Amino acid sequence: MPKKKKIGSYPNAMIVMSLTAALFLIGFCGLLVIQSKKLVSIIRQNIEVRIFLDKQLTKAGEDSILNVVKVKPFVLNAPDVKPIVYVSKEEAAKEFIEGTKEDFATFLGENPLRNSLRVKIHEDYFEEAKLSQIKKDLEKIGGVYEVVYQEDLADNINRNVTKIYVVLASFALIMLIIIVLLVNNTIKLAIYSQRFLIRSMQLVGATNGFIQRPYVVRGAVQGLVGGVLAGLMLIGLQQVAVRNVEGLAMLQEYDKIVILVAVVLSLGVLIGVSSTYQSLARYLRMALDDLY
Repeated sequence: MPKKKKIGSYPNAMIVMSLTAALFLIGFCGLLVIQSKKLVSIIRQNIEVRIFLDKQLTKAGEDSILNVVKVKPFVLNAPDVKPIVYVSKEEAAKEFIEGTKEDFATFLGENPLRNSLRVKIHEDYFEEAKLSQIKKDLEKIGGVYEVVYQEDLADNINRNVTKIYVVLASFALIMLIIIVLLVNNTIKLAIYSQRFLIRSMQLVGATNGFIQRPYVVRGAVQGLVGGVLAGLMLIGLQQVAVRNVEGLAMLQEYDKIVILVAVVLSLGVLIGVSSTYQSLARYLRMALDDLY
């Protein structure tokens, strides 16, 4: 004999599952944005401006140029990064030979390379116009032979990063709209199963606020539970990925991930409460004949 459905029964599990899936997808998009921004930041921090020095410069002259460059506002200031690296012409020749597998000294008879400074640039100056101005400023320093950087690289990276952010933001927005509509419909169906109970409460004199209160509280709890489950799934996915994908650990920003989980929780409560309130308001205004 089939089990009879109790009066006032409510599909809590279905709503929580829908909210969890929805919030997980939104959180996953947020996680991708966080890690892509960190990746771009790391790429920018590794872009260098190379300052080639005059060959006749003494060690004191080179140190003087180093001290002048060190205090420039565009030089990267990060605790775990050495902003300026001195490279002698011997080290540069070694790097060149290792990269090309050709020893130019055998047919030139000398090392034509120069001592240089490799300067890491702060992210705020990662634009073609600003890099061009940095090049001009550095070449005005006495003892500097030439300043070189990869021209157009900054603009190319910035353009591609903008495209990535637009795609991710558009995808997240579309997903958010679809998910809110789906969750809203799920809650509407749940409230639909309660329409006669709501009408009975109205008939015995219950006010709209009295009727709405337990449903809205339930919607908040469902949203919170869905947010907690989605947050746990996000953290679990992130930890599995970090342990199995080499180099992914450097992209993690745990403070931002905590903020993301908090946003997912808040969004879950907001969707649960607003969808429940909206669905209830419809049935509270509905005429008795329309309930059938």
